Amino acid sequence: MKSENITRRDFVKLGMSAASLAALNAGSAVAQSVETKPNKRKIKKAINLGMIAGNMPIQDKFALAKDLGFDGLEINTPGGPDKKEVIKAAEKTGLQVAGVMNSVHWKYPLSHPDPEARKQGLDGLKIALKDAKDFNCSTVLLVPGVVNKDIPYDAAYKRTQNEIRKILPLAEDLNVAIAVENVWNHFLLSPLEAAQYVDEFNSKSIGWFFDAGNIVNFGWPEQWIRILDHRILNIHVKEFSRAKRNNEGLWKGFDVKLMEGDNDWPAIMKAIDGIDYHGWFIAEIPGGGEKRLKEIAERMDTIMSL
Repeated sequence: MKSENITRRDFVKLGMSAASLAALNAGSAVAQSVETKPNKRKIKKAINLGMIAGNMPIQDKFALAKDLGFDGLEINTPGGPDKKEVIKAAEKTGLQVAGVMNSVHWKYPLSHPDPEARKQGLDGLKIALKDAKDFNCSTVLLVPGVVNKDIPYDAAYKRTQNEIRKILPLAEDLNVAIAVENVWNHFLLSPLEAAQYVDEFNSKSIGWFFDAGNIVNFGWPEQWIRILDHRILNIHVKEFSRAKRNNEGLWKGFDVKLMEGDNDWPAIMKAIDGIDYHGWFIAEIPGGGEKRLKEIAERMDTIMSL
């Protein structure tokens, strides 16, 4: 992923706060390998296993992540890496599985009008929940459904809740929570609605997987964090630039390094402190080799020290 340098003048034009300028300067310091402040919060950092480039064995990838200062790795399942190898690698290195990302929710969304497609979506979610239990991991990410021309908003709301209720008893028995995420699926577009959606299940086994980058396109992450509060079970860390979105296209907004986009990280960290969050920070951005991963780790350390 290529990055674009954003000047102070650009930030002023975008209406960013002075705190964000401080965050940008901190990000620049990271790029120059300046030592960062120690993490003052009970937050652990992780990356997705798929961000580690190369064909090395899974255990070697775990070892590399540990050497670079990560506390855990996110795993995609079903259809991901060999489960036994993941468990062995975690035991050997001491790294934890920070989260499980359900890998079938796009192909078989729980909002689909076809009951068979919804069944396959639930079957995939069941595997992910059981794998998470075996990994000693407490959450499974779920994109609950999509809204489009053929799937009305109200139908998606009702269908997805009905399907999730079918699997909640399993999640409760396994002590693994389902963490719902907003990913530009035209669904659950307000933090108030997101909170309501979770609360209507009346279960401790469902919450929210907050993504700091996804929200910037249509909102402010710190507001979502404050409103979602205790419902946030896990956090994805990534960046988004409104300027690149406007000038180069929607998806180009993600084409910036951490702390070089429009996330107001000081405000985000203040909001996180306000909800007493002690979970994971999991980077969900393009990875690479050791040099790239080291930079990601350093930038995450800087964010967590703000």
